[in-house]
Amino acid sequence: MKLYLHQQQAIDKLQTGSILVGGVGSGKSRTSLAYFNKVRKDEDLYIITTARKRDTKEWEEELEPFGFETECDIFIDSWNNIKKYEKVKKAFFIFDEQRVVGAGTWAKTFIKIAKNNKWILLSATPGDTWSDYIPVFIANGFYKNRTEFMRKHVVFKPFMNYPVIDYYVNTKLLEKYRDDILVEMKFHRETIRNEKAIICEYDKDLYFKVLKDRWNVYKDWPIINSSELSQCLRRIVNSDPSRLNKLVELIKSKIGVIVFYNFDYELELIKNRLDEEKILYSQWNGHKHEKIPDSDKDYWAYLVQYNAGAEGWNCITTDTIIFYSLNHSYKMMTQAAGRIDRLNTPFKNLYFYKLISASNIDKSIKRCLSEKKDFNENKYVEDYDEFEKDYQN
Repeated sequence: MKLYLHQQQAIDKLQTGSILVGGVGSGKSRTSLAYFNKVRKDEDLYIITTARKRDTKEWEEELEPFGFETECDIFIDSWNNIKKYEKVKKAFFIFDEQRVVGAGTWAKTFIKIAKNNKWILLSATPGDTWSDYIPVFIANGFYKNRTEFMRKHVVFKPFMNYPVIDYYVNTKLLEKYRDDILVEMKFHRETIRNEKAIICEYDKDLYFKVLKDRWNVYKDWPIINSSELSQCLRRIVNSDPSRLNKLVELIKSKIGVIVFYNFDYELELIKNRLDEEKILYSQWNGHKHEKIPDSDKDYWAYLVQYNAGAEGWNCITTDTIIFYSLNHSYKMMTQAAGRIDRLNTPFKNLYFYKLISASNIDKSIKRCLSEKKDFNENKYVEDYDEFEKDYQN
């Protein structure tokens, strides 16, 4: 089994309780299996991963070169089924695509499993705040429970109706704990990312009317909050015919592309247009789980909904991703881009096209993402004068 230098260096640092951190496409899966191969005795192997990676059997492909089948039992399942394994003991667990933030069922079950087994976590983005690390810190024995962590490190904002973290204290200790468990795979990508914003038109009159009247033109009722307003504005922007025209132009400039989208109405618009153009396509979303089109002669597009398919799979048969609309999550956008930026891609240059308009809603999302922040539509506060200026420009 041939490993890259950054993978070999990571294996030497890993231990039970580690988080293996590597950018999307860095080879975390193969590295984790090589580590298991190094330290295993008589343990069975349990891999908890995304539903998609389980269903598409990507882990089986990674396992094949190691030949574990005759030497131990291997179980591959999704995070949705993690409770099935909470009573397993004396085994080895690989937790793929880290899902153990918060205090929900997955985090609680993970802690139970960690107490009785060897384990490592795989993650491209291990945590944004100290509270994201609480389950992993408890699993490593640094704290007995969340209450102890909160008592030692959290100061809450006063005069709130519910607990809101104001700031953390004794962070030097938290940094030590974090550094003790993080094993980073640093490597130089051979690929070159070429990113380009494709400017699309939008219906300014309708956009401004919605802003002025606070009226949902799609459901014919008053808009009740900023979330509904932003969703309505996004639909106006994302439904513009110019966006579909730009999409088709890009698809026809390539043999095959991946298209990421957010909303069902976008999917219907895209499908109808591709049907008109007689362009081959398949889908991965909450309704359909189809394979990537297999054609090196005809134009094709793989239509992927962000929430359903931004992580846990890869494609090395195209060098292009088109973001039909931007997702509000920086992490989601990063994961989505990583679907084609893999260690084994045959392409040197990769192309990422973002379809955006000059509307304030698109500019606000783009600005948040460029600052590596999430766009929160519930905190999206509209300033009438600013939007009026935007309209007039």
